[in-house]
Amino acid sequence: MGRRDKGQIAHDGTASLIQRLVQAPPLSDPETARRRLGEIADALPEALREGPAADLLLALADHSTFLWSLASRDPNRLARLFQEAPEAADARLIASQRAAGRGGEGAAPDLDAVGKLLRRNRAEHALLVALADIGGLWPLERVTAALSDFADASVAAAVDAMLLQAASAGRFHPVEREDPQAGSGLVVLGLGKLGGRELNYSSDIDLIVFFDPEVAPLKEGLEPTPFFTKLAQGVAKLLQERTRDGYVHRVDYRLRPDPGSTPTAMNLASAYVYYETTGQNWERAAFIKARAIAGDIPAGERFLADLTPFIWRKYFDFAAIADVHAMKRQIHAVRGHEALAVAGHDIKLGRGGIREIEFFVQTQQLVFGGRRPSLRGRSTVPMLASLHEDGWISAEARDELSAAYAFLRTVEHRLQMVRDEQTQRLPTDRAELEDFARFAGFPDLAGFEAALLGHARRVQAHYALLFEAGPDLSSEVGDLVFSGAADDPSTLATLRRLGFRDPERVSDTVRGWHFGRRAAVRSARAREVLTELVPALLQALAGTPDPDAALANLDRAFGRMPAAVELLTILREHEQLRLLFADLLGSAPRLAGTVAFSPHVLDAVIDPEFVDPAVDPPAIAAHYRALLGKPDSHEIFLDRSRDAARQLRFLAGARLLSGILTPRAAGEAFSAIADAAVATALEATSRAFFTDHGAVPRGRMVVLGYGRLGSRQLTAESDLDLVVLYDFDPENRISAGPKPLDAAVAYNRLTQRLVAALTAPTRRGLLYEVDLRLRPGGGQGAVATQFRSFRAYQREDADLWEHMALTRARVIAGDPSLAAEAQETIRSALMQARDWETVRRSVREMRATVEREKGDHGPLDLKLSPGGLLDLDFLAQAMVLGHARTHPGLIGRDAAEVFAQAAEAGLIEADEAERLGSAYRHLDDGHQWQRLMVEGDPTEASAVALARLARAANLPDAKALTARLDEERRTVRALFDRRLGTPD
Repeated sequence: MGRRDKGQIAHDGTASLIQRLVQAPPLSDPETARRRLGEIADALPEALREGPAADLLLALADHSTFLWSLASRDPNRLARLFQEAPEAADARLIASQRAAGRGGEGAAPDLDAVGKLLRRNRAEHALLVALADIGGLWPLERVTAALSDFADASVAAAVDAMLLQAASAGRFHPVEREDPQAGSGLVVLGLGKLGGRELNYSSDIDLIVFFDPEVAPLKEGLEPTPFFTKLAQGVAKLLQERTRDGYVHRVDYRLRPDPGSTPTAMNLASAYVYYETTGQNWERAAFIKARAIAGDIPAGERFLADLTPFIWRKYFDFAAIADVHAMKRQIHAVRGHEALAVAGHDIKLGRGGIREIEFFVQTQQLVFGGRRPSLRGRSTVPMLASLHEDGWISAEARDELSAAYAFLRTVEHRLQMVRDEQTQRLPTDRAELEDFARFAGFPDLAGFEAALLGHARRVQAHYALLFEAGPDLSSEVGDLVFSGAADDPSTLATLRRLGFRDPERVSDTVRGWHFGRRAAVRSARAREVLTELVPALLQALAGTPDPDAALANLDRAFGRMPAAVELLTILREHEQLRLLFADLLGSAPRLAGTVAFSPHVLDAVIDPEFVDPAVDPPAIAAHYRALLGKPDSHEIFLDRSRDAARQLRFLAGARLLSGILTPRAAGEAFSAIADAAVATALEATSRAFFTDHGAVPRGRMVVLGYGRLGSRQLTAESDLDLVVLYDFDPENRISAGPKPLDAAVAYNRLTQRLVAALTAPTRRGLLYEVDLRLRPGGGQGAVATQFRSFRAYQREDADLWEHMALTRARVIAGDPSLAAEAQETIRSALMQARDWETVRRSVREMRATVEREKGDHGPLDLKLSPGGLLDLDFLAQAMVLGHARTHPGLIGRDAAEVFAQAAEAGLIEADEAERLGSAYRHLDDGHQWQRLMVEGDPTEASAVALARLARAANLPDAKALTARLDEERRTVRALFDRRLGTPD
């Protein structure tokens, strides 16, 4: 850049800076620059007021507020630097910096004094490096080495100061007072550009602090983790705290293992276990440049040597290259990135930038360095040469990428020299860009643009050969990168555009997956697939009403899953399933949990039959039995029954969520699944039971379903209300098997086995919760009821409320002949002659009792609130019990159908039946949606769930939904009171 290429002269390193100047950037505002130089001219020797030195000072005055402040603040210091050999000045300042933390003989160092000296040295060194760089004396590698060596000295001085402070307080006993770091058990690693001795002008320094508690000479009883954590924090404060003298270096400790959940200083043994078991490919890439820079240097070097198998794998690691490839696609997730613009371009992360050259080198080092030690170097340009020598890249790639790296890093330094800011982004304002082009050594903007674009396009061309293949799972909205330990500003901006309210939490959550905070994504393969998937997955989550909640649900799912590779692979391959899964996470966390537990349930969604389902009970039963297969043990039967029910319930819920099934049809599907589960469980347990005990002579058994199961309105989370009936030959009641039992004992034990088959948790989860309390006698006595007793009880002893429950009872499994008799018994009980006035009054009193004892839970309580489903069910049941003797068509129907039948029979007006039936359908639909979408108390639905409920009801928003619910319940309660009266 500039005139360096034309006139640079070789020197032996002893000539002064002023003697070796070969270039100075052209000026943008010569008049102002000359005025500024004139303000300090009297304090400068004549040699600095004219010639190359004056040209260089004018450039500083014109282009850099930071450098000019350093130059003008202390003219004597400035003159000294011009008159000294820059290499000698560099060595002098580094030596002074390294010694700054030692303090006086036997005394604790004064941290304020140490900090002041460190900052003054840094200011002088920053000015020296800028003069040698801009003046054309030092090439890039000498500039970055000087910056890196000075940072090493700064860290060493700060560590000395903190250790000696601790020694003075008796907390640390140095092996050598003159060298407190020797044998200290402390290891400080420099990573990133510091580790590679490629530090940029205003860079943070990436440090990791480890300690060996077995070696550290601490006061007896002192805990090492708090001690070294406090020491590391003290080092950072000493270096980065801004005072009137400025700062030394910004310190970044976030490259340590999982920085969100680990202390600043970490036990060496724990760190080693982390890298061996959980370390990620981006951390392998970071450790390519790792270097022990302070503390016990030999201990640090031994640790890095022990990490060799983690960093450098023996075999060609193409999984690693796929992982790093996916990371890079995350960074460049924006479409149209091929079009380069100079204004506002990020020369580090942008297309054709520094990061692409680094990725080009480091990825090939990761893949091939395990078997080729010559490819394990820390520095980028020398490794380009090694890659060529080893035959992996062409001479053209080596030369063009090396030239581009030197150009881009020099531009980076100029950007940072303007205001001492850690920036890599070019100005967007054209006038500022023109000024910067001159500072970079170009006579005009056109020349700078041509050079930048030329280098960037050449970098892109070489980079594309490695990284542009493979499936594109990126987002169309911007950068999405979660490698490393810090939040990427562009990624946070992208997340905000996607609709995430708390992008910092999103970023931390995703990084936490990569750090192995969730066991489900702790394996290397899971993290590799996850890295590729994350951009597309986040975009899918962004399409949900509450992306933050959806991501939180996914994170909780990962927390419950033993492994996620199968799920992640399915989601990576199928966009339709990604969108559905995101919808489930956002709207129906229960279904998302099913997917997390059994990812294979998603297979059915891509089956063409998903959108054209057969939901009649025989078809669902056949599907259930096909999934069940022919298990060869009871344990396998239990596992398969849970898997089969889970898959079919998931399908019903997903179809409801997708609009393929209506809520009423979904209720029928959920009920048919339960029917099949009970029927097959009864068959399996009966077969095993009677094999052991022999058949009961003329024995028969049926299972009745009550409640929502009986009326075929089961929801996604309903329990099963069951009653078990049995019958046998009263003259011969002993089973005929190897272990004979009395018939009553046999059927009660069989019922217990049936309930266990339905309720026992296995490794495949739960099937159903079962409630047997609706049997005669309630929760007391035998769990199964003899049919003759049941028939007599319903005819002679049952209370009205028990017959109300009977209105929704049906046989769901068991012996066909006993089923027919049981159904007839139910019908006969419901058709008993009853006085309407007595029925009306009794039902109204029961409703009042429920209201007193249970109350309701607000406007979203669709069941218990006045005018809710319980009112409608009670009213329908009252009409069945009061009128079924003369109108048997009322029997066996749900509430809405009862109202319609009652209107046909002239029992109520047609418009009343219409209003009651419509309200019932709306409330019951809402109840189905609630149970699908809301985990826990359905009355505590989130804003997202309410909005979804509103859309399901064809209403614009939650406000309209609650208004309609309130109106319908007022209507229902008025009609309920009209028909059944008001409580006394």
